[in-house]
Amino acid sequence: MCKGVIFDMDGVLIDSHPVHKKAWAQFLASLNRRVSDEELEFVTDGRKREEILRHFLGDLSSQRIGEYGRQKNELFKKSAEDLRTIAGVVEFLDTLEAASIRMAVATCASEVRAREMLDQLGLLSRFAAIVTANDVAKGKPDPEIFVRAAEQLKLAPQNLLVVEDAVSGVTAAKSAGMKCLGIAAEGRSNRLMKAGADCVVPDYREISLFQIRRLF
Repeated sequence: MCKGVIFDMDGVLIDSHPVHKKAWAQFLASLNRRVSDEELEFVTDGRKREEILRHFLGDLSSQRIGEYGRQKNELFKKSAEDLRTIAGVVEFLDTLEAASIRMAVATCASEVRAREMLDQLGLLSRFAAIVTANDVAKGKPDPEIFVRAAEQLKLAPQNLLVVEDAVSGVTAAKSAGMKCLGIAAEGRSNRLMKAGADCVVPDYREISLFQIRRLF
């Protein structure tokens, strides 16, 4: 039985990938590191900020990671007014609330950025728990972030659905023993199904509570 739903944030609740990719491209260019659109797909795969920085820039000190992270966040904030929710997500949250299904966010974004973005779009109060990169030692595909969200919701993994748009997130959800709904933004449907998603839809307008319950 589905008793709770855990949402990733970027690309799942908020259509933020274009803004993120733009900010990362600008930041890396400021360091004379040019990257292609294909290379930038790495930043949309649910990784922690330090993992992304080391992926593109090699081994970095904790001090340099903090400095670079702040620079990238400043670039992101300049385009934050362009952020929108994923199509149908508000109505989907309303449906879950009406069915007394508990909800959480599990994102590899920092706690500050996650709460600011959710608050900006009027979503912050909808969730009983918010787990961020600040709360875990390892990012996705490690299942830790979903395990912690389950603990905060006080629900067993077998009663939880994770909503993800990245292969690393789907892998983490399945490793945690949870069902997984894929949001196939940017044509990722086949990749998410191969990673183990139980169902994949383009957005929330294509999924119902009845369909979700059938997954269990």
